[in-house]
Amino acid sequence: MCGISGLVNCGGRETLTRMTHVQSHRGPDDFGIWEQRFPDGSYVGLGSRRLAILDLSTSGHMPMANEDRSVFITYNGEIYNFAELRRQLQSGGHRFVSDTDTEVVLHLYEEEGPDCVTRLNGMFAFAICDMRSGSPTLFLARDHFGVKPFYYWYRGRQMAFASEIKALLEVPGITAEIDPESLHQFLTFLWVPDPKTMFRGIFKLPAGHYAIVKSGELKLTKYWDLTFPPKNQTYPRSESDLADEIRQRFRRSVEAQMISDVPIGAFLSAGLDSSSIVAMMSRATDHPVRTYTITFPRKYRVGETALDDPAVPARLARQLGCDNQQIVLEPDVVGLLPQLTWHMDEPTADPAIIPAYLVCREARKQATVLLSGVGGDELFGGYRKHVAHYWAEQYRRLPKIVRNSIEPGILNLPSFRGSEIKGAARLAKKMARSASLLSTDRFVMNATYLDREQKLALYSDRFAGEVANFDPAGQHHFSFDQVRDADFLNQMLYVDTKIFMTSLNLTYNDKMSMASSVEVRVPFLDRELAEFVAWNVPPSLKIKSRLRTTTKYIFRKAMQGILPREVLRQPKAGFAAPVDYWLANDLKEMVDDLLSESQIRNRGLFRPEKVRAYVDEQRSGAQDWSMQIWQFLTLELWTRMFIDGGFRQLATDAIEAQQAATA
Repeated sequence: MCGISGLVNCGGRETLTRMTHVQSHRGPDDFGIWEQRFPDGSYVGLGSRRLAILDLSTSGHMPMANEDRSVFITYNGEIYNFAELRRQLQSGGHRFVSDTDTEVVLHLYEEEGPDCVTRLNGMFAFAICDMRSGSPTLFLARDHFGVKPFYYWYRGRQMAFASEIKALLEVPGITAEIDPESLHQFLTFLWVPDPKTMFRGIFKLPAGHYAIVKSGELKLTKYWDLTFPPKNQTYPRSESDLADEIRQRFRRSVEAQMISDVPIGAFLSAGLDSSSIVAMMSRATDHPVRTYTITFPRKYRVGETALDDPAVPARLARQLGCDNQQIVLEPDVVGLLPQLTWHMDEPTADPAIIPAYLVCREARKQATVLLSGVGGDELFGGYRKHVAHYWAEQYRRLPKIVRNSIEPGILNLPSFRGSEIKGAARLAKKMARSASLLSTDRFVMNATYLDREQKLALYSDRFAGEVANFDPAGQHHFSFDQVRDADFLNQMLYVDTKIFMTSLNLTYNDKMSMASSVEVRVPFLDRELAEFVAWNVPPSLKIKSRLRTTTKYIFRKAMQGILPREVLRQPKAGFAAPVDYWLANDLKEMVDDLLSESQIRNRGLFRPEKVRAYVDEQRSGAQDWSMQIWQFLTLELWTRMFIDGGFRQLATDAIEAQQAATA
């Protein structure tokens, strides 16, 4: 795992060095720069920060070159089938000087060109400069699911790219400006869907894509996508046969991702996904698996259905013989939020970033690699919104007059802060808001925190005009259209895989782990496992509806006999945080300061009285606007950091620390 950076026809060695140093947290073990100016006046530079995972020797130094130094690579990721690919390349005459997967990617590109990415099973973001034709061709690639980030800026014949946006802001000519359409999306979903970012002119290379830059021209190509069978597909395999094969494929994926020359561990919650990973890890090793469980004190968890019961993973860890560390979180959120804003680059109003950062920070004392359960819900159908589709289909059978009489009362329920029914009331409001809509609109509404009317009422006159005709859910509708012939459950899984998982879950997992120089791996996102599940498991075995609905049914079946019944029956919780409690206590003063009338008016984006109304209704308990206020707070912190220039001091500190270390 590393941090990469690069320049084409802009900047120079000093700029590239700053880009590399500002990402030092991504790779504290080594750094390197390679650059070349060509006879035609063009320039290419590559930078790398290395977190050594495989082959800890200096042979893994990057940027790395082939034998005749005609091809160079800077690389971030892990390729789990690299040993097999290496043997094939060696039999074809390629010579290796290291035991890294980086060198395998380099030689595979030499052999197969851009098609090399179709042979890779793993997570990656890399750039290769190919000079074999006499002039430079830059090949850029991001893994199938977008586990690893790849940001870029392109203007005319100039380009810059990096693992993190803060590195791009070191390039002369790249300025931090808000993209109005992205802000519209952020206020809708809590985050900005790929390929846009909150920064005007800075984009993400989409998952499953590569790009070629030649003679200053940039061309993007999609090399892979997860596909699904048509709705009328017949599925010949039996339930038990499918469960057996899924178990074996999942086991192989976990074991492949345990390869490491540094200490390895895993997240362990009360949930099915992380528990399954830990169980498979325990079977694959004679040593106790290091596991890390986060929890909050009881006062934080009352009524919060998204917070796990810490006793469940503790019992499982004892049963499996794991070395389990329970981390009880009472964080200084006031002090943490600016720091995490810096590491996230973009405003991300999911409070899960806080426990994600803290567990990685604590785990780094013992482990450099952690396995995570991200992706299990997208493969097998594990989110409440997937089940909500079936509930809503039944609800829509009620006469419209009945529904119209029910919904206003539910929507006007108070927040029930501090009570056991708070979580249930929140879910009931989501259903009342969306259940009567058509399927795709309902799905989008379930992911929406501020709808069109709420946002337009919130915006200042100047800003409202810039986004009035922009559809923030455009990527969702496009993705639905890509799988329009599939069963609607598979459509939802596809959209979540393409948007929610990549743009939110994988992004914050990368940023929050890398902030502590920890690599996070995701066994559920083995490409072959995902393709098998998509084409062989019928929707009825993903979500099973009997007297009670069972999510991820076939995976639960596959893990029978491996996990105890207590874990197999666990309801969906999440990697969450007690936002409502924090806003009412720890963050009250910060909210009043950052979201004051004068501050909102000076910022010029929102109407101060509208923001204050959300705060007042939240505090009185009349409504639960905790996530919306968290959005406003996150946005203001991000704006101060990146638009007002607060990031500059943090960047300078990071760069100067690295300069002193290498002097």
